[in-house]
Order: sequence, then C-alpha cells, then structure tokens
Amino acid sequence: MSLNPSPESGKNQNHLKNEKSPYLLQHVDNPVDWYPWGDEAFNKAKNEDKPIFLSIGYSTCHWCHVMARESFQDPEIGDLLNQVFVPVKVDREERPDIDSVYMTVCQMITGSGGWPLTVIMTPDLKPFFAGTYFPKDTGPRGTGLRDLILNVRDLWDNKRGELVKSAEELTHSLQQISEGPLPQTVKGSQGFPESSQELGEEILKQAYQSLSDNFDEKYTGFGNNQKFPTPHHLLFLLRYWKHTGEDMALTMVERTLDAMKKGGIYDHVGFGFHRYTVDRQWMVPHFEKMLYDQALLAIAYTEAFQATGKTQYRETAEEVLEYILRDMRSPEGGFYSAEDADSEGEEGKFYLWTQDEIMDLLGSNDGALFSEIYSVSEEGNFKDEATRVKTGKNILHRTQTWDELSKKLGISTEELWWKTETARETLFHARKSRIHPHKDDKVLTDWNGLVIVALALAGNSFKREDYLMAAGDAVKFIMTKLHHQGRLKHRWRDGEAAVDGNLDDYAYLIWGLLELYQATFQSEYLEIALKLNQTLLEHFLDHDNGGFYFTSDFTQKILVRQKEAYDTALPSGNSVQMMNLEKFSLIIDDMKISESFHGLESYFASMITQSPSAFTMFLSAIILKIGPSFQVVICGEKDSPDTQVLLNTIQKEYLPNVILILNSSDDSLINQIVGSLEHKTIVNGQATAYVCGNGTCHAPVNNPDDLINILK
Repeated sequence: MSLNPSPESGKNQNHLKNEKSPYLLQHVDNPVDWYPWGDEAFNKAKNEDKPIFLSIGYSTCHWCHVMARESFQDPEIGDLLNQVFVPVKVDREERPDIDSVYMTVCQMITGSGGWPLTVIMTPDLKPFFAGTYFPKDTGPRGTGLRDLILNVRDLWDNKRGELVKSAEELTHSLQQISEGPLPQTVKGSQGFPESSQELGEEILKQAYQSLSDNFDEKYTGFGNNQKFPTPHHLLFLLRYWKHTGEDMALTMVERTLDAMKKGGIYDHVGFGFHRYTVDRQWMVPHFEKMLYDQALLAIAYTEAFQATGKTQYRETAEEVLEYILRDMRSPEGGFYSAEDADSEGEEGKFYLWTQDEIMDLLGSNDGALFSEIYSVSEEGNFKDEATRVKTGKNILHRTQTWDELSKKLGISTEELWWKTETARETLFHARKSRIHPHKDDKVLTDWNGLVIVALALAGNSFKREDYLMAAGDAVKFIMTKLHHQGRLKHRWRDGEAAVDGNLDDYAYLIWGLLELYQATFQSEYLEIALKLNQTLLEHFLDHDNGGFYFTSDFTQKILVRQKEAYDTALPSGNSVQMMNLEKFSLIIDDMKISESFHGLESYFASMITQSPSAFTMFLSAIILKIGPSFQVVICGEKDSPDTQVLLNTIQKEYLPNVILILNSSDDSLINQIVGSLEHKTIVNGQATAYVCGNGTCHAPVNNPDDLINILK
C-alpha cells in the first residue's frame, strides 16, 4: 500500500489525488488504496497476482455514501481490501462506458443492479463476481463486505481455476449480449442489412398496450412499486396520441405529470424533481437531483403544454428551468451534473420541514394554510430509515388540486396561489441558511445536450429569449471547452476536458442543436449538428450490421464494445440517434444518412419486438418514420411580420413530425446545407410556406390557416 500524506488534511491520500471527478475525490482520504481506472492499476494487479476490486458509484448517491462510511473509511476493511485486491474506483457519470459493461454483468449474475456497483475481476478485467451495496458485517442486510473479502481471498488462493473459468464464461456471455441478435437479412445496395422485419403500426400498438397495462390507475405512473419519472415513455405516449388520436395515451401523460408535480418527488420550495420515489404514491423521494431528470421532464411538460394548451404544464416547465438556470449553471455557461440527497450526513435533511418551523416562519394563519395545502403535520410524514418511526419532519406534497383546495378553503384560486407563492418564497430564503447538499460540479456533454433541447423547446414554445440565449451559451461552452478537431470530450471540470465522447454525447447534443436551430434559425447550429453526425457515421457506426456502438473506434478499448437501444433512466443513444437521422433525412437528401437509419432499424428490430415498451424513445422515431412527416420551409425575412406569423403558427402547435427551416436572404449558409431551397422563393410578395413530406410536395401557401390545414 502506498498512501501519500495530504498537506491540507494531514491524512494519507491514495492514488485518486490527481483526479478531477468529485466522486473520486470524495474517496481520496480513504484507507483503501484506490486507483483510478487505468493501466497503472491493471499492471499492479498482474505483477502482484491479485484480483481487482472495482467499485462504481457517483457523488450524489445515498447508498454510495453509506457504504463509504461503513466500510471504505474503516481502517480494518481498508487494510483487508489492500491486502487481497487492487482496488479501483470509477465515477459512473464520468465513465458510463465502464459502468454499462459491468452493470450488465451484475444484472446477469444477480438479476438486478444499482449503485454502488461492486465487481471483482481478474487482472485482465474479466469479472467473476458482482453485486451492489454490501454492509460492513454479515447480518440482516446480507453478506458483509468483510466476509466477502475473506471468501474471495480463499477462492483466489485455493480454487482459482473455478473463478477463472467463471470469468471466461461470463465474458463470453457478455460479448454475445453486447453484439446482440444479428438480423436475418440480406445486404442492401450500400452494404447495410435490409430489414426482414420493418417496424410499423403493430409494434407501436404493442408498446402502447404494454404501457397501458402497466399504468397505475390509482397513483399514476408505471408499475406498482418504486416510481421513476421515465419521461421518454411520456414523450412516446404524446406522439402516439398525436399519431392515432388515442385519448387514453394523452390521459396517462396528463395524470402522471399532474401527480408528479403534486407529489413529494417535486421540490415545492426550490423547484426541480428528485430522482425517484420509494413508494407508489410519488410521495417519498430519494432526494438527489439529477440534471438529466430536470431536462427530460422540462421537455415532457413543455410538449404537454403544446399538446393541451394547459398553463400548469408551462408553469412547471418554467419552474424546472428556473432551478437549472439558478442552481446548476456554471459561470462559463455549462450545466453541473447533480445535487446530493444528503446533507450533514442525513438524507433529505435540506428539504424537510417540521410544523413548528413553518409556523415560526409564516405565522399561525399562513402557517396553518400552508400546512393544509402541503399536508404538514406535527408528527410528520418522513420516517427514520432504520426504525421506520415518524420523525416529526415533513415531505411537502399536495393531495388536492388548486380548484379542490379553493373550494375546501373558501379562497379564490388566484388568492390561494398568491398566498402560497409568498409563503414559498419565505421558506426558500429561510432554507438558504441551511447547509446545502453537495453539488457535483462536473459538466457532462450528453446531459448538457438534453438541457439544450429543453431550453430550445421551451424558449421556442413560450417565447422566452432568455432560454434561447442560455442554450446558445451552453453550445458555445461545449464547442469551446469540450470539442477539438471534430471530436467531443465527455467531461469538463476544473479547467480540464477529459474522456472521449461517447454515443450519447454526440446524439444528445445533435438533438439539442436541431431543436435550437428550429428555435433561432441560426444555421451554424445545423452545420455543427451535421459535422458531429459525420463523426458518428465514421467512428461509431457498425458498418457491417447497422447500429452505433457506445464507444468510438479511437477510444481506449474496454472489455466489450457495447451496442444498445433500450432505454434506462435516460433514452438510449441509438434511439435518440434514430430520431436525429430521420430528422436529417427530412432536411437533406443524403444516402449515408438514409442507409444508417434503415441499418439501425434492421439491427434492433427483432430485439424491440420482444419488449416494445423498453424502447419507447426508439419507437418515437418510428412514428416519425411512418409519418406523415413534413419538411416546412418558410421563405421570408426573419423579422418581417408576415414571416413571423407563419413561424408562430408552426411553433405554437404540437407538431413533433415537422422539421422547420427558414430561407431568408441574409442566410447563405442554409442554402449550402439544404440544396432543395434553391427553387423555393417568396410567392405573391409575401412570406411563403413550402410543405413537403411522405413523397409529396404541396403548393406553396401564404395563409397560416392553409399551412395548418396541410399539416393537420
């Protein structure tokens, strides 16, 4: 063991001392001699003939903190780990490629996964054991880490052959899973497979029916246990409703969005959503706040507003974006990753309230009103994690709508709202004096791409120029700090960009650029998107079978190179890229883009048919493919009233199957990008709309009603 003394803390520091990841730096003073992922650790394992103990987590993970306090900060456990293993720490958000591979291993072995992720593997990175959280000592919570270490030491010394055989079999199975089922196809003209199973209306119906069957009629959302937001399900259902007219699809979306906003999963004082709830009712959250959840939910609420015109969805989207811009934005314009669940060693302490605190801050009358609205009681509704006894602390949540509360309390909804907002601001300012949860201040390209999507959509729909400016600043940040010679980096922190960009980095950013172009009509965003797409086609595409690998062909190899399309808490990169490619095909005529799109469908079709609802983002792209989908070109000067009338006509509607292009005299770049604009000009001396889609181009129109009639 070679721990180095820290001049700042006086403690010994391990090999994480030069890392930038906030998660790794949380473990720099552990008695465990952690190494970062890399050759130094792997060579040490080979030279000393030791297995590798891989621990994967993230800086705002509650159970990661628990395992660290119980075990990794314990000198005895640290000494055992150092004797038996070469310990390696990985930040799952910094290295999603590593996390994805070994999480698949954990799911293969145990049937489930989560963080902290614990994997034990040979010096050549082949795993033979995996699990998640382990307590220090064996007991009611399961096998203890101490016993696990001693058991592995005995097996490594006395039955290594069995471990190595197990590792080889697991690795072989992992490679088969990562390669996926090869489609039963013949090669097309460009070398990609021609799909023997094209995805169509039937698979959409199956996915919808699966979501409908899994919908919690009583409490909304999907499933009857823990509740995750899964906004990609909601985006699919919105598109399915638009595509088919199935009202129940929209109903599921609205009821779920309404319940989440009222529930404890929402921070009613400072805004933004917590990661998930441990119950069916959207009531008791794990309190960490992830940037990607905020972005995806802002997108879902914005699209719900577009689809229904209901102001509560706009207000929620604006509140979430207020939280992002207020608390998660770096001075340089990028967006931080997450905020912790814990503060002062307790989960949720920052967010919980006693009734006495509320009464002291608001006074008896307003305090009683606020307590009625947000279900605050003297005994509280938050239970101690170990004893399950109520603590006197309250998770703020509403059980009634504003209209129901107005009738019950005999107060107009307007007065009720103003009283509630005044009380909220008082609590918000009081909460500022509390010790804040840790903020993970690394900037990730992929999650920032999702924020750009959210800001662009909301800025466009709500006519919020500040959102569009913030989105533009984020693009500038990425292209300045995280982009070099046509390639993206994944992580920026403390002045350093590191880790080669993965599929999600490119796909999510391209999505954001496409939305930002349609909101601002600054053609350089479209140009950047096409260049990034070219990098994906050159370095991520499986040219033999179709689909995109998660890692590029120039990235340092890990155990396997995965290719996935199922959605997790985030939509998969292949699904988002499927959508991007279809949108590109509506903008430009490019055979490589068209072939890549069909190659994606061909590769994943058989997998998707087995479990359609696991691929809802991919199926949203299939809806775009089936159509009718349209390219709408508006010819006119951007700031002229007649042009703005046509643009606003499109932008205020929910039209997910429309790509909007502005052809103005002062934009020569757009004519270089979109070759078909040459013959599209102003007709009748007024701004003119040209609509093409599904093999048909309609006659140009000047009237906004005529334009909407074509699209509807």
